[in-house]
Amino acid sequence: MNEALKEVLDLLDLEQIECDIFRGRSPEERIQRVFGGQVAAQALVAAGRTVPSDRTVHSLHAYFIRPGDPAIPIVYNVDRVRDGRSFTTRRVVAIQHGKTIFALSASFHIFEEGVSHQAASMPQVPDPETLPIFQDRMRGLVGDTEPWSEWLAKPRPVDARYVTPLTWEAHRDPSLRGSETQVWFRYDADLPDDPLLHVVLAAYASDYTLVDTVLLTHGLAWGASNVVGASLDHAMWFHRPLKVDDWVLYAQKSPWSGNARGLAQGQMFTPSGELAVSVVQECMIRVSNP
Repeated sequence: MNEALKEVLDLLDLEQIECDIFRGRSPEERIQRVFGGQVAAQALVAAGRTVPSDRTVHSLHAYFIRPGDPAIPIVYNVDRVRDGRSFTTRRVVAIQHGKTIFALSASFHIFEEGVSHQAASMPQVPDPETLPIFQDRMRGLVGDTEPWSEWLAKPRPVDARYVTPLTWEAHRDPSLRGSETQVWFRYDADLPDDPLLHVVLAAYASDYTLVDTVLLTHGLAWGASNVVGASLDHAMWFHRPLKVDDWVLYAQKSPWSGNARGLAQGQMFTPSGELAVSVVQECMIRVSNP
């Protein structure tokens, strides 16, 4: 297990400071705001800590309200909205500087037998082991120049293998633009067999590439274009258990953008082709003149 993954697992081990009140921290990095996937994952951990172990999360709906400050802790207040016979509902508010920066509603469900179908088919894509890692793809584009060399040398908690073009590649070659992104990802370690942990880590990884799907359509790229963006809201539905220390195919597309916003949809498939998670996110996208 590399140091980056150890850091993520440590970030998710929230400190309980009072009944239904938890405190989380951010990595010690020189960044302007907290990564959205981190806040969503920590909020989901806080909610899960108040739910009986026989219930697993089946959906979450979240709003990113203010940028998070990585220099100070984040306080998570959990509201026990409902404890029913089959479903449990929790609302979590993340607070910094006395203001709400993030709000999440999550629903948990006991296991029940029922009708089952899957209309979505996993895309036919190359095996992940045949694809280069993200760092090597980017290094071929930016070389060993600063600040890219330092950034690419850092270990990452998630091993990502892109099937489709990177946003930087589409920025340089307009023929590579498209509205779909397909990425294999996994956490390269043997993780504990804890269903909540795997769900939380899926939520963490889900925010890495969704906005890129909107950028790819227009040939935009972080660091290469005059573009700024942020997640506005995020929703996930967990259909069946998945193991994120095994490969997961994250198939994403952007059906629409306009009015300084973009919509992205994603589906996570197990290696055997089972649909495990559905994701929808709306993001802010602003492009300035050169």
